[in-house]
Amino acid sequence: MRLIHFSDLHLGFRQYQRLTPGGINQREADVARSFEYVVGQVIELAPDVVMIAGDVFHNVRPTNPAILHAFQQLVRLTRALPDTPVIAIGGNHDTPRSTETGGILRLFQQAGVTVVDQEAKRLSFPELGLSVLAVPDVPGGLPALTTDPSARYNVLLLHGAIPGITPEFVSITDRAAIEVSPEELGASRWNYVALGHHHVFTEVAPNAFYSGSIDYTSVNPWGDRWEEEKRAIGKGFVEFDLETGTHRFHRIPPSRPLIELESIWARGLTVGEVDARIQSAVEKCPGGIDDKIVRLVVRDLPRHIARDLDHRALREYKRRALHFHLDTRRPEVVRSVGVSGPGRRPSLAELVRDKLQSRIIEADIDRATLVELGLQYLRDAESVAPAATVDVEG
Repeated sequence: MRLIHFSDLHLGFRQYQRLTPGGINQREADVARSFEYVVGQVIELAPDVVMIAGDVFHNVRPTNPAILHAFQQLVRLTRALPDTPVIAIGGNHDTPRSTETGGILRLFQQAGVTVVDQEAKRLSFPELGLSVLAVPDVPGGLPALTTDPSARYNVLLLHGAIPGITPEFVSITDRAAIEVSPEELGASRWNYVALGHHHVFTEVAPNAFYSGSIDYTSVNPWGDRWEEEKRAIGKGFVEFDLETGTHRFHRIPPSRPLIELESIWARGLTVGEVDARIQSAVEKCPGGIDDKIVRLVVRDLPRHIARDLDHRALREYKRRALHFHLDTRRPEVVRSVGVSGPGRRPSLAELVRDKLQSRIIEADIDRATLVELGLQYLRDAESVAPAATVDVEG
């Protein structure tokens, strides 16, 4: 008895200003291609049930091309696997916050998909011995997460955040209506728990997983990439055997590579030396930067040096890549503190580090990893500060 679980498609996601020859935002087309690939892989695997754990669309009111593509691919899936139930729940991105506004997901009932998007619902599939408690991300509180004792297999399908599991920056920047603690989740009560909302594949329990998103569509894609690279995972979906309790994570190739070039430390360097190191970092990119999403972090770069960089070269890098982001970080500022004499005011990074090192945390959380993540999220947040970003349009 095998199920496939994927989530966070974010169809209709748009980013940057590059268009396809047909006039579609290039990143929207990339995400659509990722979904098409996943559907093809699921058809080949021919599972007994397919579960989509929310955020089918990036917006409550998606574009017509996004709706059409979703419908076509779901029809392709249900026609290829006519005896396989396909269940989709609403996530925080595609669920209206007003009860007077209808959701677009119900359209896919015409494609043979079982849609749960207004309130939690228990679904029964007697021919499979399967009971599914489907919990969309809608306002109104968490329903009772109970199993069906008459079913052979009980599966919980839920879109929401788990404090301590979902990174804090996700909860702040992309807040879910539902929060559920590991105790409330009660993974041991279920044969499987299929989760959506966090964009990185994450094991909550041996039988409970965030499948992650199928492409880089989060507010902080570099944070996702950093976490995935550290854990040697990527984008993909979960295959789980309800009989044996074993799982397999199927990686999918990225539709558009995200490349983090090796950081440059600019302290004490001249403008020419910084330009040369930027050029060297670009030239060392495996396969080149063409048509890729690229970020290069330059640390300890004074503002006057940043102003005099070779903007013609930077514009050329931006032309070649789908998106080239020169992420500049200014040197740490030293100020006079108090009245007794000059002193060094702690940097924001030091304040964050000290706070995380002293914060009370759960026993199973690695403090060093927590501190490292916190500092990485801070660096990512600083990268969007207007004063710290070079205008490569010059």
